[in-house]
Amino acid sequence: MRLERGQPPGKWIVRFVVGYVVITQVAAIIGDLNTALWFDRHPALLIALNPRNRILTLTTIYLDAFTYYAVGFARLVASDPVYYLLGYWYGDRAIAWTERRSKTYGPLIRDGKKYFRKIAYPLIFLMPNNIICAMSAATGVRLLPFIALNITGTIARLVLIRQVGEVFESPLQGVGGFIAEYRIQIFIISAIAVVWSVYNEFFSGHGETQALMELTRDDADGEPSYDNGDLDDQGELDVEDPVESDG
Repeated sequence: MRLERGQPPGKWIVRFVVGYVVITQVAAIIGDLNTALWFDRHPALLIALNPRNRILTLTTIYLDAFTYYAVGFARLVASDPVYYLLGYWYGDRAIAWTERRSKTYGPLIRDGKKYFRKIAYPLIFLMPNNIICAMSAATGVRLLPFIALNITGTIARLVLIRQVGEVFESPLQGVGGFIAEYRIQIFIISAIAVVWSVYNEFFSGHGETQALMELTRDDADGEPSYDNGDLDDQGELDVEDPVESDG
């Protein structure tokens, strides 16, 4: 696998990466759909499919510490390196893609990439979502700091949620009891919401898979496009380190 900044690898590797992302997205949808059915019966399977904070909080009281931390950690960090690679490979195209995809980070990126680089480290630690991971690589965050911040931030999140579960165990049991009593009704509502969300994303053209295909799509000449300002005289992507460049 070629690891050169601004230089995507062969098409089959890109397709494998996109396929992996699609699988994780489908898994998350299945988890959302079955939350009411599995939160107390198959909690480990549920967080393996979808490790959202609300699902981690709901299931923590039904899991032993080892299972909670092992499954939760593995699933939370599973996609982050993939999005980091996409940002690393596609450089400025990934930045433009993020601007279009994110209402939260788009304006921040448009206001200036330097500002994002200054706060990249705390963002990776606090909320290493797909967009943050891609943007981090595209704006020059190096791999080792990214891994260190991603791992420590993920562990901190799991510990915090576990502590919340212990402190509020009684209220969480009450919530779990309510969900268990109306399990089928909540499942039906969830199914309608999930189907509508998938339908809306597919036909609006803003779904995750469609966005990834847009990011990785080759130009007519078969090569990725970049703005001329993003390449130095040797044709290499010139991206500054978020800390070193700004003093």
